Amino acid sequence: MAEAFLNSLGGELFEAQSAGFEPGNINPLVVEVMGELGYDLSKNKTNSVFEFFKEGRRYNYVITVCDEGAAQRCPLFPGITQRINWSFEDPSSFEGSHEEKLAKTRVVRDAIKAKVEEFMAGVASNEISENAPKE
Repeated sequence: MAEAFLNSLGGELFEAQSAGFEPGNINPLVVEVMGELGYDLSKNKTNSVFEFFKEGRRYNYVITVCDEGAAQRCPLFPGITQRINWSFEDPSSFEGSHEEKLAKTRVVRDAIKAKVEEFMAGVASNEISENAPKE
């Protein structure tokens, strides 16, 4: 979700890539709630963080969205400029009816979108202040 929001809302400032410990399919709940906002993730697959590392990819920011409260493991990347963790519940852990799980996934989706917008605003304001004329 964060990758889709950052690539869509980040314009030319960002190119986001998403990866986890094991490649696979995206949670159908996530596909459904993102589709409600016009994001089609139905053909997306999850990528392997280890493959990105072996390819030598380097990043200015690594944002993890692991639920550290549930003791989820978060990947680490060497050589990054800044690591940020946003702790969100994992929709795959939600229990209840389909509608109850969708409602909880929407809460996570909206919180992730708000964090992406907050992150972009912070980066933009830092770039403005760094490029402002010095007196």
